[in-house]
Amino acid sequence: MRHIMVLNPKGGCGKSTLATNIASYFAAEEQQKVALVDYDPQASSLDWLARRPANRPEITGVAGFEDGYKHLPRSADIAIVDSPARAHGPELTDLLNHADTVVVPVLPSTIDMQAASKFLDELKKSGKVQRKGVKMAVVANRVRDNTLIWDELDEYLAKLRVPYVAALREAQNYIRAYTRGLGVWELPEYLAWPDWDEWEPLVKWLKSKRSQP
Repeated sequence: MRHIMVLNPKGGCGKSTLATNIASYFAAEEQQKVALVDYDPQASSLDWLARRPANRPEITGVAGFEDGYKHLPRSADIAIVDSPARAHGPELTDLLNHADTVVVPVLPSTIDMQAASKFLDELKKSGKVQRKGVKMAVVANRVRDNTLIWDELDEYLAKLRVPYVAALREAQNYIRAYTRGLGVWELPEYLAWPDWDEWEPLVKWLKSKRSQP
């Protein structure tokens, strides 16, 4: 079973949004058996899953903040992990021990970029990353076009020695999808085609061998 983890210790950077949309993509578009593991005590991903219509492809929820991977179904093809905020040190090491692929969302703000630099340095020092047992990528999240801070974020991420695979706009579609238990992939094309285009480089990377150890 493959484990894709959305990871950033800073709260409010959109981890749950990415995790739920990645989960819905693999369930709906790739027709895989998906487990969504929520390690955040706020349980935003599990709340999204509770809203999911019964006629949509099934995603199994796992309360990782209670029992870790204890109830992870063995039949799942892929586990998408929504990591907790403030994960550092031994907790981060434990999370990485269960990860094959890590996606780090970064917001367009000076504070978030500074925090991301420190966190990525910590990630690179971990034994599993140094052994190439996990692959990482960064994603610009909640981007607003034609702003100076977006230009700064784009330039900052492009200079990192980590694959920079996508930039996702700030859009009402993510709120529409969340409140219905859907991913943006499951919204009507006339509404969501710009978001589909932005997600395409990320899902292409996730499906490639470059994203897997």
